[in-house]
Amino acid sequence: MAEVIWTTLRLAGLTTVLLLVMATPLAWWLARSPSWWKEIIGAAVTLPIILPPSVLGFYILIAIAPQSPLMTPLHAFGIRTLAFTFEGLVIGSMVYSLPFAVQPIRNAFEAMGERPMEVAATLRASPLDAFLTVALPLARRGFLAAAILVFAHTIGEFGVVLMIGGSVPGKTEVISTRIYQLVESLQYGEAHRLAAGVVAFSFAALLALLLVDRRAGGMPR
Repeated sequence: MAEVIWTTLRLAGLTTVLLLVMATPLAWWLARSPSWWKEIIGAAVTLPIILPPSVLGFYILIAIAPQSPLMTPLHAFGIRTLAFTFEGLVIGSMVYSLPFAVQPIRNAFEAMGERPMEVAATLRASPLDAFLTVALPLARRGFLAAAILVFAHTIGEFGVVLMIGGSVPGKTEVISTRIYQLVESLQYGEAHRLAAGVVAFSFAALLALLLVDRRAGGMPR
């Protein structure tokens, strides 16, 4: 059981860190770009929220299968597929939780407005310096909200992780798939203990998010 919990926490932690890094430039571009087609990109980023996990998991599985063009360059390194591996699980989790990282950060950047960056420019700060020393600190609550949402969302994943990881013991088995297996084998007592832990964690995550929202005077829209 400890191994299952550790795999779940490792997956959620790694997914959160990687998504915050990936989502930051994307959220900045979506918040600042005048391009008319940025909303098309925004809609594509948000798509995992409304897609059934089975559909999303299926296409990710196709993308990391041995015959996929994305995997072909890796064949030379002895990597034929990422399906049923922890690395594949991380990729699937990142795709599934991407909107939960991008949207809060984008909202925070948009709420910041143009003025802070204009002031930084008049003080001869380079765009990169202004971004690092002005934009990022002002958007810190958006980053905190994104981190909470991504971590909690990854903890609760089921459909995508089951299709991509297959719940291999000691490798890709996480809490959500373990609960499913326990219920299938009629081990309701152990399933209840795990499920209750997830409920308590989810409640704590939501409470933390609400406290962040309250301190910020309402999440930026």
